[in-house]
Amino acid sequence: MSDNIFLKIINKEIPADILYEDKISIAFNDVNPQAPTHILVIPKKEIKKLSTTDLSDQDLLGHLLLVVKKITDKYQIKDYRVVINNGSEAGQTVFHLHLHILAGRIFNWPPG
Repeated sequence: MSDNIFLKIINKEIPADILYEDKISIAFNDVNPQAPTHILVIPKKEIKKLSTTDLSDQDLLGHLLLVVKKITDKYQIKDYRVVINNGSEAGQTVFHLHLHILAGRIFNWPPG
């Protein structure tokens, strides 16, 4: 396993404002929020980025989206954007797959 900040959060080596956790995933508030609500959902399995997944990750990927729904339902977040950055040119800075839940402001299209 590599040594990244998300693995340290998963292993409880550093604190995080954890909002949800199960055997497969963990979700917490982003320490550098890009919107009033900015939650990260990450798998506990180490996956560098979306493009490195394969068919064996199908259930895990579906699970992550259902975790987004659980969190948005629990915290009554009605309008939100879900983002996955894949690679440094797409804005990925931590190379451990993660989903961003962004809410609390108006988002423009196209993003970026």
